Amino acid sequence: MKKSFVLLLLLSLVAANSSFAQKFDANWESLNKRKIPAWFNQDKFGIFIHWGVYSVPAYAPPVKNNGYSYAEWYWHRLFEKQKDFMAFHEKNYGKSFAYTQFEPMFKAERFEPDQWADLFKKSGAKYVVLTSKHHEGYTLWNSEEADRDWNRPWNAVTGTPHRDLLGDLTNSVRSAGLKMGYYYSLYEWFNPMWLHDKKAYVEKHMTPQFKDLVTKYKPSIIFSDGEWDLSDTAWQSPKLLAWLFNESPVKDSVVVNDRWGNNTREKNHGAMYTTSEYGSGMDASIIWEESQGVGLSYGYNKSEQLKDYKSSYELILMLNDLVSRGGNFLLDIGPDADGTIPVIMQQRLTDIGDWLKINGEAIYGTTAWRQPAQWSSGIKPNKKGASYMSDYRVAELVVPKKDSAYIEAFFTQKGSNLYCILPTYKTSISIKDLKLVPGAKATILGSNIKPNIKQSGKDVFIDLSNLHPGDISPTGIFVVQLAN
Repeated sequence: MKKSFVLLLLLSLVAANSSFAQKFDANWESLNKRKIPAWFNQDKFGIFIHWGVYSVPAYAPPVKNNGYSYAEWYWHRLFEKQKDFMAFHEKNYGKSFAYTQFEPMFKAERFEPDQWADLFKKSGAKYVVLTSKHHEGYTLWNSEEADRDWNRPWNAVTGTPHRDLLGDLTNSVRSAGLKMGYYYSLYEWFNPMWLHDKKAYVEKHMTPQFKDLVTKYKPSIIFSDGEWDLSDTAWQSPKLLAWLFNESPVKDSVVVNDRWGNNTREKNHGAMYTTSEYGSGMDASIIWEESQGVGLSYGYNKSEQLKDYKSSYELILMLNDLVSRGGNFLLDIGPDADGTIPVIMQQRLTDIGDWLKINGEAIYGTTAWRQPAQWSSGIKPNKKGASYMSDYRVAELVVPKKDSAYIEAFFTQKGSNLYCILPTYKTSISIKDLKLVPGAKATILGSNIKPNIKQSGKDVFIDLSNLHPGDISPTGIFVVQLAN
């Protein structure tokens, strides 16, 4: 009797839990009732990886503020007969050399996933997003649809690497304690089925391939892209997302972005986070993420010079700028075709991690304060949510210039703590329109120095005269915590 009673009780509990589990229908009204898992907006910093056949030519003209600087678009630029790409291709490979002939050169022979994962962990990133498939259609895992519909080995397992690059990196990243996600392009520029019958492509290629990726590798994040040629209805995105949120093995934990049709970006804030790239920016009224490369391209571009790469100082300022406005920062690296990460990219990631070891408390798990930053003249950006970055170089706005306003500090908060992030060493700062509570104290993260603070009219004055440049991070960027 006792065993029967326990069994009946367990079955009743299972049934009760199932009845309370929310079912999402294949429409936005229903899908947007699903909340974005909280971890995403708390983790703040992730690593983006663009790696594929385009990593072989690794070329684009390094032009600022221009999509032609994206090396991963190499094949499409040849199709467009863009002059810079055509000249480079003909000079180095010849007019008759087809893009698909690059695949045997994509060997990944020096790829060490544990080394990659160790670097990402040291960078302070909390999650990783790998291009499982870019618009060229080549997959980094063993996709049956890729080989079948391209009528050639067009994935990393049956192709030249003969290795599950995606699976190997996934295992290493998760072993390092980080979350793993995938970028996935809905469309493929020159897939024969896509060119002939888009509806068949969606039903017979994209949908089963996407489900295979999710079911086998169980991503924490899906960064969808390549959605702009069709509407969400034509992509059958609501139906696919209903499967993802109801039936997939990651239905309760996965985070997705807003790129599911040419009518979905910035439209569905309930279930999806909003994406921006290269300085478009958002604000704390929505959950959003900015992505940028260390340089001007996402895929590795061997034509970029040192001047085209952001310094570690600039990247750390960008992280603070974005987080202060409620966003996440997805920083992209482009590995070489042999599987090595360029040393300059490794150095940038390591420097960010060194800064976060000291100051991560002001980043992870924080929320936006009532104002993201304080300008020297009290001005604010004219456009709501506009990035403070000038030509993606926020460093230009934190150095005092004659007759020009500059950013004195960024702000984040966590509980009752306010974090004042100072872009450069200074002996004092006044935080405008802030009232101290009795017993409020100031500390400098990573230092034993306790600055004196006092109310000065409507402002709070922080005396930093006992602080010396050697007491803070080598970058010069430091954080004053106010326990208010």
